[in-house]
Amino acid sequence: MIQDTISKIEENIKNTQNINDEKKEAILGLINSLKEEVIELSKTNHEDATTVANFTKVSTHEATKSTKDEELLGLSLKGLSQSVTKFEASHPDLVAVVNSICSSLSNSGF
Repeated sequence: MIQDTISKIEENIKNTQNINDEKKEAILGLINSLKEEVIELSKTNHEDATTVANFTKVSTHEATKSTKDEELLGLSLKGLSQSVTKFEASHPDLVAVVNSICSSLSNSGF
């Protein structure tokens, strides 16, 4: 399920016309890092890993829509960021990559 969600995120980013190629590559690199971290987290916290993947999916969807709703994007990014706060000590790389994704999507200017 988590890998399917990540694959859908990657496809959404690859297929969107609302992001330039350079930005796509940067975000896809972050998503690849996220995939590794979420798979690792899922070994001990499957439900939380699923939550992180799902908030990432919603956030990338909102960020890549042709007509963005800034309020919905902000809410989804807040949810994504909040979904990893309890892992700051145990999974710092996960938190770092999620923070980078949030920053990239919020400052995207797509």
